[in-house]
Amino acid sequence: MGAVTGLVGRDEERRSVAALVAGARNGVGGALVLRGEPGIGKTALLAAATTGLVGVRVLRVDGFEAESSMPFAALQRLLTPLRPHLQDLLPRHQQALLTAAGLGEGPPPDRFLVGLAVLGLLAAAGSRQPVVCVVDDAQWLDHESLEVLAFVGRRLQAESAALLLAVREEDGVELPLAGVRELRLAGLDTASALTLLGSVLHRPLDRLAAAQVVRATGGNPLALVDLAEEWTPARLVESSLAAEPVPIGRHLEAHYLRRVHRLEPAVQLWVLVAAADSTDDVRLVEAAAATLDLPAGTGDVAETEGLVELGGTLRFRHPLVRSAVYNAARGADRRRVHRALSSAAERAGQPELEAWHAAKAALGTDAVLADRLEQVADRAGRRGGHASRLTVLRRAAELTPPGEVQARRLIGAAESALAAGAAQVAGGLLDEAEQQRLPEPLRGRLIAVRAALGLFTADGPSLTRASAAMLEAARCFRPTDPALEQDALIKAFEYSLPAERLLRDVTLERLGRCLEQGAQVGDGPPAVLLGALAAHVLRPFPDAVPVLRDAVRLLAGLDPEDLLRYGTVSVALTTALWDERARRACLHRTAEAARDAGSLQLLESVLWIMSLAELTGGTPRRAEEHMNQVRELRRVMGYDAEHVVNAALLAWSGAPRAQVQQVAEGARAAGFGGVHASAQAALAVVDLAGGHYRDARDGLAPLVAEPFLQTTPHQYPDFIEAAVRSGHRDEATDPLRRLETIAATSGSAWARGVAQRSRALVTDDASAGPLYGAAVATLQTADVPVELGRAHLLHGEWLRRLRRRGEARDQLQAAVALFEQSGAEQFARRARAELGVTGGRSTPDGAVAGVDLTAQEATVARLAASGRTNAEIGAALFISANTVDYHLRKVFQKFGITSRRQLADRLDA
Repeated sequence: MGAVTGLVGRDEERRSVAALVAGARNGVGGALVLRGEPGIGKTALLAAATTGLVGVRVLRVDGFEAESSMPFAALQRLLTPLRPHLQDLLPRHQQALLTAAGLGEGPPPDRFLVGLAVLGLLAAAGSRQPVVCVVDDAQWLDHESLEVLAFVGRRLQAESAALLLAVREEDGVELPLAGVRELRLAGLDTASALTLLGSVLHRPLDRLAAAQVVRATGGNPLALVDLAEEWTPARLVESSLAAEPVPIGRHLEAHYLRRVHRLEPAVQLWVLVAAADSTDDVRLVEAAAATLDLPAGTGDVAETEGLVELGGTLRFRHPLVRSAVYNAARGADRRRVHRALSSAAERAGQPELEAWHAAKAALGTDAVLADRLEQVADRAGRRGGHASRLTVLRRAAELTPPGEVQARRLIGAAESALAAGAAQVAGGLLDEAEQQRLPEPLRGRLIAVRAALGLFTADGPSLTRASAAMLEAARCFRPTDPALEQDALIKAFEYSLPAERLLRDVTLERLGRCLEQGAQVGDGPPAVLLGALAAHVLRPFPDAVPVLRDAVRLLAGLDPEDLLRYGTVSVALTTALWDERARRACLHRTAEAARDAGSLQLLESVLWIMSLAELTGGTPRRAEEHMNQVRELRRVMGYDAEHVVNAALLAWSGAPRAQVQQVAEGARAAGFGGVHASAQAALAVVDLAGGHYRDARDGLAPLVAEPFLQTTPHQYPDFIEAAVRSGHRDEATDPLRRLETIAATSGSAWARGVAQRSRALVTDDASAGPLYGAAVATLQTADVPVELGRAHLLHGEWLRRLRRRGEARDQLQAAVALFEQSGAEQFARRARAELGVTGGRSTPDGAVAGVDLTAQEATVARLAASGRTNAEIGAALFISANTVDYHLRKVFQKFGITSRRQLADRLDA
């Protein structure tokens, strides 16, 4: 069935593939996964759809089971012809590709950064000639290549490139390929199957018997072709009486084995060598065959028998031939050919391949070989191959005698498993390592990985105890590695934030003391940050301010590499200082560093933090934009994006209270006490906006009564307003005193403005006017639009009560404009109602002039308005420059403009 002219049926499937290729010709990129059982015709369909294409560059690569532990191996083979286009990429993308391929030195690239580089490479190549990438047997690709290609498949939009992947119906590739459109191939319809069967039979077969063959094979084309002669009358009767059909793959493997076993022993051994090889390098296979003293020309016999094709590379008739031969061989024979291949790889100067085959040939433990494998694993790690490092290091651990070295390798493999997202595998490796007696530093690493695993899987008990676990890890590192100790202590603080009041096995007092001690064991950024965090936890606010300021200045000057390690700590320090500009700047720089490094998981975390932060001292509109980016990132990574919910933002967006509470309670049950508290506080703010002051007071009172670090002081202004307006003025006294202390010592216009606004609320109407005016004037110097809007709103309401309607209208119109521009609809509704009472009308929001943009278009528009180039926007959003241009053209069309300058004016950038 290999010839294109032999393809029977599949008209609809061919049209689907042809449409994809046609799209690439027309600058509309796309990807398609062909999924089906062995022999169903995936390879033939790919060949029929891509052979003889005129004006299109076709790149093809097949997956090899034996290559699955070699990082980026398949990707390197696929993209080698495109190397001349490397010069068209951003320098960091060039570096990522070269490092991943083992052709350059550099920091280990994140697989998503490699994916963006590949996307750019295909876009650059496609700008000269449309490119179609064909990947057969993708289930056997190395994990890194598969994830990169899936990433590319999800991001192809406005490129002259198409990606076709064929995979078997088996577990293991569903998750990596999630989000890529797929086409499932079933057996041929009866008419097509009978036509195919008639074309290959060398003897007559009546139509009834032929139909029975079709039913027995399920219309599987390869089975019809290769098994046709085996369907004797007796076999047909046996098949019809069977309780269950024998899987076609098993039928075919048995068929191929019978063909192989009819050959001379030397030819059988040569075919086994070829099956055990992972490179399809004819010279390597022949060198290994010579090591086994097989006669020259033995491979020619295998080719004559139709099992393989020999040319520039070696190809089996079908992957089932390879798997059947290899899996049916005796263990001793497999080890024998792997030793021969290892020897051949050593002579060819391929140390990684030599060690890999040597490991396959090994029995029991082999400390020397395990050392070599660990070196191979470390090289894979330096190339960003976490999954490959996991596979090789786990094999090294199997070859290592029980003890400290084996445990170290198991923990290293668990670290790689977690980096690759294989949480269950990581847990199993840690369980193995835990069975041995561990020295303290190694135990510290195990504890740290276990804690990170708990956060990764959102395991409630692990999450609430993660901070205490990191303190224990830090203690284990203390005698031997101060740097690891300090990093563990910073993590202990960071891990306390998601849990908040649900923290277990550690108090904030103990955490602060440990941070304070840790600041003394080394110098540099970690020491400064630990000192600031300790002051934040332990000291009165006025005493802590200078130390916090020093740390924020340090964070502002960190290079991108250090920001990847410490940038997220900034949110606690800057929020404690009420420094909205420093907070936004540091988080944006951290997000940029994560984007540049291709670290999408860190970027997702930073964007989550930014979304939450914007609800305190920012705007709901920006919070929603960050959440849209989180959803887009999750789609990029192949994860579910539809149920990503920021509970606090949900409340601000006007969702039903029951829905917000349900989400918040679910988060609390999973150990995310911070999410629960932020949702509770947001619902209270919504109650304030709606005039439900008693409800707001009741919602905030428990949070104020049990304060938590930097979050509670930002709830003081809301609680003060709720308490005063609900008739509990006395309850506002202590929070106001604390707020005014913060305002006096922080140097923050934001804190001073809300303190003035809060003081006005507790002051008699006759004396409140100057305080409201001062609050508005102060908040105008800060970048806190919603807080400023609320000051205008309260001032306007005060003026209306005094019947100063004209002055009230000015304040309320300003409030409406700020709320509408900020996306704070709950407060905008209240401000419009107040304005209506004064006889005024609100002006329409001029930020986007009512233009309806998709989330992607809005993000591209704002980045373009800020002066970013298409290449920079593409790198930020993990799309190609072509796709950025496509979105910008749509934005310009919707706005009726022709330049970025006009766009900046329209977006008020």
